[in-house]
Amino acid sequence: AEVLAAGNIHVYGPLRGRALAGIHGAEHARVFCQSLEAELVSIAGHYKISEDLQENGWKSAVQIQLKDDLLVVTPLDKA
Repeated sequence: AEVLAAGNIHVYGPLRGRALAGIHGAEHARVFCQSLEAELVSIAGHYKISEDLQENGWKSAVQIQLKDDLLVVTPLDKA
């Protein structure tokens, strides 16, 4: 699946496929999901692929946001 949004993306289940938030350049956009299993996540043109995403928060409930031009994955229980 592929989800595109000008703002935030909320997935109340596993996030698979591609999620592109802030597609018009909104750097404040975030991605929230119950289980991170995506092949690609992008916020305002900054992206991570599944190999990078698996390093932190894989198959966990997380939020993903842009900080200092880097995508940061944070567990929802610590957000």
